Amino acid sequence: MARKKSLTAQLVQAYRDAQKAKEAEAKRQQQLQERAARAAEQERKRQERERARQERERAQEWARAQKAAERERLAQARAVEQVEHDLAKREAARARQAEAKKKAAQRQAAERERLAKQQAALEMRGQAEQRTADVHRRVGELNSVLSSPYTPSPARREQVEEALVQGDAEALTHAVEVALTEASYPDGLRDAWRCAFIPETRELLLEVELPEQSVVPTAVAYRYKASAPPAVTVQPRKEAEIKQMYRLLVARLALRAINEVLILTPAALVDVVAFNGHVNAKNRATGKAIRPCLISVRATRETVGDLILDEPELDPVECLRHLNAVVSQHPYDLEPVRPVVTFDLTKYKWGPDVDVVAGLDHRPDLMELDPIEFEHLVRRLFEAIGLKAWVTQASRDDGIDAVATNEDPIVGGLCIIQAKRTRNAVPADTVRALAGVMHDKAAAKGIIVTTAWFGKASKDFAYRTGRMELIDGRGLKALLLEHLGIDALISLPKTPPGW
Repeated sequence: MARKKSLTAQLVQAYRDAQKAKEAEAKRQQQLQERAARAAEQERKRQERERARQERERAQEWARAQKAAERERLAQARAVEQVEHDLAKREAARARQAEAKKKAAQRQAAERERLAKQQAALEMRGQAEQRTADVHRRVGELNSVLSSPYTPSPARREQVEEALVQGDAEALTHAVEVALTEASYPDGLRDAWRCAFIPETRELLLEVELPEQSVVPTAVAYRYKASAPPAVTVQPRKEAEIKQMYRLLVARLALRAINEVLILTPAALVDVVAFNGHVNAKNRATGKAIRPCLISVRATRETVGDLILDEPELDPVECLRHLNAVVSQHPYDLEPVRPVVTFDLTKYKWGPDVDVVAGLDHRPDLMELDPIEFEHLVRRLFEAIGLKAWVTQASRDDGIDAVATNEDPIVGGLCIIQAKRTRNAVPADTVRALAGVMHDKAAAKGIIVTTAWFGKASKDFAYRTGRMELIDGRGLKALLLEHLGIDALISLPKTPPGW
């Protein structure tokens, strides 16, 4: 009996446990449902918030679109208003133009009527005005010679440079003369010219025919005189003004010609322009033809390059004086000046260049050199010292073995050189003869270089001239060693006193 009751209790207990398990499961299911409901509610609220946000954005976008549409409408309205305003302005302008044309037509009609009444008088007045304008134009041309510099074409510059590089003086002068014909000058101001080139000194000689005094207008103006009968009268220019205008004109022409040559030629090959300006005229006292030189100047590229030739306040006469030019004080009266003395290297004939130094031993004997080799050695020496030197041809060289130039603007100039490879003293007559050659060639200095020595008479004569230098064998050896690095020997049969 007790065992059976225990089984019942067990069943009851199992039932109860099962009920509790169901209740727990039901409670758990209820909790899950509640959580799911809460999650669904949250999702619903989130979706509502998202729909509300999208609605707000659509509303804002619509509002912006409305504002843009309003702005566009206002802009179109303003554009229409502007168009209407512009049309109104054009109509007003057309109305003013029509009125102006009407008034102009009225004025023209009145002017035609007045001209018809005064045709004869106006023709004479117009003639006076035209002649006055021609005078003013001519005066303007004379005063503006320097204001329009010549600019050669690159082809012309190449032709001139090629002629220079080739060393053909005639080809160069032809190229320069052809190129100068392209420069534009007022009528009557450009006459004949010729030039010569000295390649050794990089100097171009330019001789120009200046215009006559008649190029300066003698009238200031022409006036219409309403007299009976009407006439055109001339207002004469003062003689002093005519002379001054001519003086300034020839100065401007000289400066322009020098500047054009320097522009046309390369700086590396032409550095100096020597200008002489002549005029063909008649002597008023004798009636004979004369050709006085009115301006002469020798200008370097550097000095001309510092000038501002197109400066309106530039005084051309003072500018030429700045260049140390010789200018006629009274060019209108044909008062001549002496041309600037420049040495003429075209009088010399140049021999072929020989590099003697390259073939010499370390200690050459100068007495073993032939005369031509010795002359070229002397040339190389003076080039090493700083001069520009050339050897003349062996025949008909006027007793000149070499010519050198010193480009120093103060103490420079042409230097005549004689090279004497001799074993005996140089005669005094040789020194005196060199002085004569120096005078004939307008040389600034004369030098005699010898392997021997000079006597007292020669030294005294050279000292008195003040422009001669005597270099004996000892001096020559010292100069060769110092400037060419040649330790030369001079095998003389006897040693002079003091050596």
